Amino acid sequence: MGRISSSSSLPFSWWSAWRYYLKSPKPFALVILSFLNFTFLIVCDPQILATAQQVEASKLYEHLTHLQNEVETLKLHEQLTHFQNEVEDVRSHAKDWVVSVGMEDDDNVNVQRRNEVKDAMLHAWTSYERFAWGQDELQPQTRNGMNTFGGLGATLIDSLDTLYIMGLDEQFQRAREWVANSLNFNKDYEASVFETTISSVDSRVIGGLISAYDLSGDEIFLEKARDIADRLLPAWDTPSGIPYNLINLANGNAHNHMWTGGNSILADAASEQLEFIALSQRTNDFKYQQKVENVIMELNRTFPADGLLPIYINPHTGISSYSRVTFGAMGDSFYEYLLKVWILGNKTDDVKHYREMWETSMKGLQSLVRRTTPSSFAYICEKTGNALSNKMDELACFAPGMLALGSLGYGNGEAKKFLSLAEELDSCWLYNVACMDLLQFLSVHTNEIGWGKLFLS
Repeated sequence: MGRISSSSSLPFSWWSAWRYYLKSPKPFALVILSFLNFTFLIVCDPQILATAQQVEASKLYEHLTHLQNEVETLKLHEQLTHFQNEVEDVRSHAKDWVVSVGMEDDDNVNVQRRNEVKDAMLHAWTSYERFAWGQDELQPQTRNGMNTFGGLGATLIDSLDTLYIMGLDEQFQRAREWVANSLNFNKDYEASVFETTISSVDSRVIGGLISAYDLSGDEIFLEKARDIADRLLPAWDTPSGIPYNLINLANGNAHNHMWTGGNSILADAASEQLEFIALSQRTNDFKYQQKVENVIMELNRTFPADGLLPIYINPHTGISSYSRVTFGAMGDSFYEYLLKVWILGNKTDDVKHYREMWETSMKGLQSLVRRTTPSSFAYICEKTGNALSNKMDELACFAPGMLALGSLGYGNGEAKKFLSLAEELDSCWLYNVACMDLLQFLSVHTNEIGWGKLFLS
């Protein structure tokens, strides 16, 4: 058997190949030319270039999107940090500030007044603790408790911030323990989304819990606020995003009152922004803010030129139904919240549309102002279609304060005009005095005057 050359058993040598081409110029030149031609085709082929550019552009776009998301996250983080710092600062100085504001140590009159108010609060609260503890309200004459809001402890929750600010620590701690151990939202009860949310004299569940959290820093209040808000959220699951006004807290079934013809009420559907935005800020969960801000965006989509919306809105289409326009019951707080959300949002571009809608509505309000004869008292009438009604609902008495607050956002000339209008409309004291003469149990200093109407001619 012949010997096999040792060279054939060696692995392929790249150096041997290059030595061959270096010794043979023509083959070497052909190799170089082929390489250059191939490179030229790759670089200059339009299709290849386009594909390469698309790939590179796609990578750049992805990188840009990533950077934008990081910037937005940083902005939100900075805003949240700034907000949390402000809350902590207010919380740490809340008691001292409330006690000292507008009162000098030697101002005996103010000190006496402050103590009288505190004593009145203690009188009312002690009676509530004794006769109606944990129930929604106390009936003062019969001394019985009454659950008009499904047994959610409306009075107790509504009083938490007052107890804290007044320094009634023992009473606050007992109320806190009730919230922690007895407050249960898993009830087969059809709650009003509006009344369960708002910060008002009617009911103050979410608003009251958030206020208590801001003052005390106790997480139990924020936890409970989130619980009830999550139970209310399905009310916004409508084709337009306009919420239903009622919802069962146990099963989440939502609907509207039969007497509205299936429509949502303007004030009820568009007056949850303050509380839900505040909840999103404190929990860093923006689902609450998104739900309530979508309502305003939907209303703004078909907002009328005079800014006056009827009190009924179709939750399926988001369009107003033929109904009354009023700054009283069922319409009032919509206009109030437009202004307050703009203020809560630090008057930035993000909330600019709230102010623009409010200013449009104030032009409409001016068209409803009439004066009595011969006394020339100014009032805000109502209208249905083009027909005016010389009637001012008692809840419309908030309007002068709203106008005065909103005047600060105008230029000097407009500000004076709206402040003057506010002063002209501040004749609701006449109505309160009349009510006091007729109904001794009503208070001039609150809006708890029932559903009476002020008829003017």
